[in-house]
Amino acid sequence: METTLELYIHLLRNILFSVSDEEAICRRMVLVCGTSTCHMAVSKNKLFIPGVWGPFWSAMIPEYWLTEGGQSATGALLDYIVENHAAAPLLANHAASQSVSIFELLNKILLSMAHEQNIPFLSALSQDTHVLPDFHGNRSPVADPKSKGVICGLTLDTSEKYLALLYLATIQGIAYGTRHIVEHCNAHGHKIDTLLACGGLAKNSLYIQEHADIIGCPIILPRENESVLLGASVLGAVAAKKFSGIHDAMKSMNAAGKVVHPSSDPRVKKYHDAKYKIFRSLYEQQLSHRSTMAQALQ
Repeated sequence: METTLELYIHLLRNILFSVSDEEAICRRMVLVCGTSTCHMAVSKNKLFIPGVWGPFWSAMIPEYWLTEGGQSATGALLDYIVENHAAAPLLANHAASQSVSIFELLNKILLSMAHEQNIPFLSALSQDTHVLPDFHGNRSPVADPKSKGVICGLTLDTSEKYLALLYLATIQGIAYGTRHIVEHCNAHGHKIDTLLACGGLAKNSLYIQEHADIIGCPIILPRENESVLLGASVLGAVAAKKFSGIHDAMKSMNAAGKVVHPSSDPRVKKYHDAKYKIFRSLYEQQLSHRSTMAQALQ
């Protein structure tokens, strides 16, 4: 798990690259996505948002208020889904024989499945499988530590292909959770329209594309993979008086890399809007179930 300082260094490293005006800073949210994911955005206004930490004055960028949301298990959840499936040992052997990571192989399997089934787009493989990723509670935006994970649509299939499908549905569930956080923040005063992603999961092309499609925002990836090191160097350069302040240092030392845009296919948006409604309903159903059982135990 990353420390709070490392998360803030990530944000320092990402929030300003390729931004030419200060107003644009407030329209960006940084996703520090690894074992867990932190969602961080800044504002000139003091925004109190239920279920989201903050606002913290000058905690990240001088004279800005920091809002911090999060998901307690993202990379950890993907590891859990893969490692606890019957096909995991076989998948690991196949990945090793091809000199690729398990997740690279899963992405390849999904592409092959989409081609074999002649579906309109890869995301549609998960039409019968829905995941609420609260396996370690919900940090944001409902702030419910009692929330549990849900997988709807399980079968007896123990194949690598079915594991790939569960992996895809889990990625989508995580992305729907981020969409919920973004929408919640925007409903309470933010105007987020662009995401910046860093951390280990940002290197997974499928993970990033699904997030772009589901949230409907472009996602900017860093040119430099080692965000913590570059963020630390920004702080060091300011401390050494090489720049007049953090803003100048970030503008000089940071640079955007690839930009991943949402799909332009309206069918993709329609599909994810429908799955997002199901995603939201899974938590509401859980609350209903919890209430029913609590009454039964009275």
